[in-house]
Amino acid sequence: MLRAYVLIALWEARPGLAGYDLADAVTFCFLSQAFIGPMQVFGGGLELSERVRSGDVALDLLRPASLQMWNLADDLGRASYLFLARSLPPTAVGAALFGLVFPSDPLTWLSFTAGLILAVIVSFALRYLVALSACWVVDDRGVQTMSLVMTFFFSGMVLPLNLFPGWLGTLAQALPWSAMVQVPADLYLGKRDALGALAFQAAWAVVLLALGALATNAARRKVVIQGG
Repeated sequence: MLRAYVLIALWEARPGLAGYDLADAVTFCFLSQAFIGPMQVFGGGLELSERVRSGDVALDLLRPASLQMWNLADDLGRASYLFLARSLPPTAVGAALFGLVFPSDPLTWLSFTAGLILAVIVSFALRYLVALSACWVVDDRGVQTMSLVMTFFFSGMVLPLNLFPGWLGTLAQALPWSAMVQVPADLYLGKRDALGALAFQAAWAVVLLALGALATNAARRKVVIQGG
């Protein structure tokens, strides 16, 4: 609510900023808050790094299933639960207090749903790479912290990326973190071409999952387990 009032003050001083009206800005605020749980914006959500430290990942690698897809299935279940328990209630409160924007076009809801699913997959793919780094580093907390900073700043959680000036805004919009918050929020608000936005998310999902598969294969050949 405090963040919403900050944005209200900003948009009252600068109407139409970043192509949003006041209702869009407040809706963006509550959407970004709703994405925290499903997208695990603050990092974590995977037990992989802990299993590397304990040595249990050796058993995971022996299972007749892809380590990456196993974790993805688990993460999709986590995201589905948090969408119901962590996303919907605060958004309902925001709608009651501030009157949020609700799309009337079924195609907007369809594209938003697809964008939401792709955002979760992109989030997982990034967090999987961070968690898998524990196979090679003694302590992955530094990598986790760096990932948290990059996610928080470049996803749209602090401010809509449309507000970033010049080359920084262009870079922020092109990085994979924007697919987690900014893109699905813009799909909901009808501020982006749906096909282009979904293609952008899908491309990053494919690239990051492919990198995760390559890293997993490397981990199978040589894993250094601390304490295992």
